[in-house]
Amino acid sequence: MSDVKLAVIYYSMGGTNYQLAQWAVEGGKEAGAEVKLFKVRELAPQSAIDNNPVWKAHLETTKDIPEATPNDLEWADAIIFSAPTRFGVMASQMKQFLDTTGGLWAQGKTVNKVVSAMSSAQNPHGGQEATVLSIYTVMCHWGAIIAAPGFTDPAVFEAGGNPYGTTVTVDEDGKMVENVEAAVKHQAKRTVTVARWLKKGREG
Repeated sequence: MSDVKLAVIYYSMGGTNYQLAQWAVEGGKEAGAEVKLFKVRELAPQSAIDNNPVWKAHLETTKDIPEATPNDLEWADAIIFSAPTRFGVMASQMKQFLDTTGGLWAQGKTVNKVVSAMSSAQNPHGGQEATVLSIYTVMCHWGAIIAAPGFTDPAVFEAGGNPYGTTVTVDEDGKMVENVEAAVKHQAKRTVTVARWLKKGREG
């Protein structure tokens, strides 16, 4: 049995952050973690979804992925979040989920969770870094330990050089501009490694 439990939690409208999350799952498993993939609940009205074929198709494709709950956060030693930017902050679907964690926070159950975050936007300066940092702001209130990738591997530079967390630009056809797969996997492995160090230290 693995010594580290990793939850990968994402929100995706067109599939980009779902793909980032899948790569994070692969990286976490390669690092020896027990990994679970979760999505957050969709908040948009069905009428809006029905008018967007890509959005509707993506939700149909991922309908069997379980929705994250606070219990999943309690289970995890490490958590990777992935969400698109909305005006420079995380999508409301991810924020709404994080807003449900007050009970865990009040019980001290978010303290020392090892966390990392990823994001996407439709242009190179569309708020990706600010979105990652908006997630980290919540994590500071949690008392979590942020495992940002930093410049710790060549893959970070090859993906665009974001030390806060892997981010990607999506073109008009919904395709990723940068090649970030290796960077995502490195970020996941680093998150698991930090969680492993923490657990071993605490078990002393």
